[in-house]
Amino acid sequence: MLGLFVVAFGTALWFAPFLFTKRGGPTLLSIDRRARWGLLLQVAGLAMMAISPFWSATRLTPRLATAAVLFLLAALLSWTATRSLGEQLRFDAAIGAEHRLIQQGPYRIIRHPVYGSMLCLLWALGAVTTPIPLFAAATVVFLIGTEIRVQIEDRLLRDRFGESFTRYRHSTAAYVPFLR
Repeated sequence: MLGLFVVAFGTALWFAPFLFTKRGGPTLLSIDRRARWGLLLQVAGLAMMAISPFWSATRLTPRLATAAVLFLLAALLSWTATRSLGEQLRFDAAIGAEHRLIQQGPYRIIRHPVYGSMLCLLWALGAVTTPIPLFAAATVVFLIGTEIRVQIEDRLLRDRFGESFTRYRHSTAAYVPFLR
């Protein structure tokens, strides 16, 4: 039961800011719906982790404690990223007419903190009870999806902001701190 509580609470805490953040207006300069394929792979990776019997964890173990820390980190990133993005938050990879290049909050450390939060969520789910081979496979599927989205979004941002985005991209990791 403890595992079920940690997973349910951690996932809800991570997901909540996406429900409460007002999305951007309809004025789009560019959109690339191909990024949805990346999202599909990200969700597939999360689903692979979620098939493990996380509800069977009944006592605090090192794996469950690790999961709790990862859920908290995922929530911290999702809350701060959505707050920094504000109305620029969108489901699709898109650039709005009012779009600004965000470089404050978690965006000082990583260019795509929402994806960093999703990676923490993925690993939190996996840390509870997922066997190592499934953990590795789910991580690979998730990372392929994330890379699809990052490449598309980075191209849109480069096209809109030019040299200022290029400098930002070269000085800031994508979604894992210190990894370029």
